[in-house]
Amino acid sequence: MHDFVIIGGGILGMSTAMQLKQAYPEHRMLLVEKEAGAAHHQTGHNSGVIHAGVYYTPGSLKARFCLAGNRATKAFCDAQGIAYDTCGKLLVATNDLEMQRMQALWERTAANGLEREWLSAEELHEREPNITGVGGIFVPSSGIVDFAEVTRAMAAEFQRLGGEIRYECEVTGLKERRQEVVVTTSRGEFPSRYLVSCSGLMADRVVRMLGQDPGFSICPFRGEYYRLPERHNHIVNHLIYPIPDPAMPFLGVHLTRMIDGTVTVGPNAVLAFKREGYRKRDVSLADIGGMLRDPGILKVLARNLRPGLAEMKNSLYRRGYLELVRKYCPTLTLDDLKPYPAGVRAQAVSRDGRLVDDFLFVKTPRTLNVGNAPSPAATSALPIGAHIVEQVRAQVGDERRTTAPA
Repeated sequence: MHDFVIIGGGILGMSTAMQLKQAYPEHRMLLVEKEAGAAHHQTGHNSGVIHAGVYYTPGSLKARFCLAGNRATKAFCDAQGIAYDTCGKLLVATNDLEMQRMQALWERTAANGLEREWLSAEELHEREPNITGVGGIFVPSSGIVDFAEVTRAMAAEFQRLGGEIRYECEVTGLKERRQEVVVTTSRGEFPSRYLVSCSGLMADRVVRMLGQDPGFSICPFRGEYYRLPERHNHIVNHLIYPIPDPAMPFLGVHLTRMIDGTVTVGPNAVLAFKREGYRKRDVSLADIGGMLRDPGILKVLARNLRPGLAEMKNSLYRRGYLELVRKYCPTLTLDDLKPYPAGVRAQAVSRDGRLVDDFLFVKTPRTLNVGNAPSPAATSALPIGAHIVEQVRAQVGDERRTTAPA
């Protein structure tokens, strides 16, 4: 029997496994992942940004974990010899309304403890000659990295410490008993004293396998990117983000320098018709049916019908997508938008039709399950893993106190 089984080979699963093994070096641990390697889903399809924590509600887990994760990610990369670049982020306002919204972001960044600098139009142009705006906020601590490489380094450290990883090992059933959790997979059954799941797009389904009502459903949103031609690799010096519209659920299209030297444009946010629907043609009738039967998801779609249709239109017609970025980078043309792989965001939706805004965990006597971990989850992976380890310590301690002889 294993002491711990961890489900999920993304950055959260690997961070948790590594830190659990560091905390309990003598315990037998197994991580199972249905794909052939690590970081095949959200971790390997994101923008690669080491976020600073600009947008998050002060005091929330997102704000706390992102600030800590920004520092912890860089420290881990330094220790592992992984390349990263602290290039900084520029939030760009293009009109008076966005300047007003930028003031609110200025106050939020202060509440979240971030170093930042207010830029006039002239100062913005001096930093970014190809960017047009009436003002901006510069956040120097933001950076870029290959999170898939970070995940593989965590996996290697987990294995070095004696942990076991089984790839191509899909979880098909879970049964929680008084003294164990039985994990049924495509490669056999694995009984364990405790279970931790970091299953991303399948988070609600894993909780249901335990016979629990998660209280949320995962709604998949595809984020589509484009890559700029090589001649534009130096079009920006920093990460360029628009001022988000508070009426929209996501941040909007931005220009992102990648660690390989390229620059991407995106993402948008369109409803995916399959949990792991990375291409427009990816469709699952079962997944669509599940969304159409889910009252929370139906409420979200109804409340966001107009922006959702606009996102869909821009997904189908590149010119609309281009106009979003031309607001602040007017020199780009349709020919500059080259294909680039999309990502799918696992967004938890509550029963009353709200997008769950913060990190969310579901506990049972012998399991701890990550229910919602949207951006900045990759940046926050190390403090999230540390948080999970502390929760597990409490569960183990509670069991010892309960079973100790009188």
